[in-house]
Amino acid sequence: MGEHRWPISIIVLLVITLQYVLPVSLSLPFQGYICILEAVLLGAVFIINPRRISQHIPTTRTLGLLLVVVMSLSNTGSAVKLIDAIITRGVTDAKSLFLSGGSIWLTNVVVFALWFWELDRGGPGKRAQATHPYPDFIFPQMSDPRYAPKEWHPKFFDYLYTSFTNASAFSPTDVMPLTRWAKLLMLFQSMTALLIVGLVIARAVNILH
Repeated sequence: MGEHRWPISIIVLLVITLQYVLPVSLSLPFQGYICILEAVLLGAVFIINPRRISQHIPTTRTLGLLLVVVMSLSNTGSAVKLIDAIITRGVTDAKSLFLSGGSIWLTNVVVFALWFWELDRGGPGKRAQATHPYPDFIFPQMSDPRYAPKEWHPKFFDYLYTSFTNASAFSPTDVMPLTRWAKLLMLFQSMTALLIVGLVIARAVNILH
């Protein structure tokens, strides 16, 4: 059976809220409209398939990928603005820096988790139908039958955990990327997280001292 849609929708809605409340200096032009667009896309996906994702539905997959693209562009723009503010304009409020940097970093974690979830083996619907024989990510449960039932397959939380550890350790931990696109995504996420964390911490320490 496929996984439930509603827990993923709640997490995405929380991230959209984080993007909406970012300071204007770190937001893209018309950020409010961008967040509304993200919420509309999320609502459309939920309306079309509100329960279990037990099969591949091209419409929801297209809308889901479009949502991830919009969220990625928005958060990348905010990350670029944050880095620019730290390097060129000089941020003087450590608390605001931590809150804004943490929000962008957390959004980065969820966005890449969505990318992993949407692309691995053709997406959640195709994983539920087991139509793709070769995985893009190898989880421990897939490499040794002692760790999980035979029919086990990763769900969104597994990709969220993978994204969190990759953004924290700046490298894969227990989940290994197999395909080139998976390696490229993890590389880009690690690079982005490293820049955000490194610059935010360095600047905050400089402010506090």
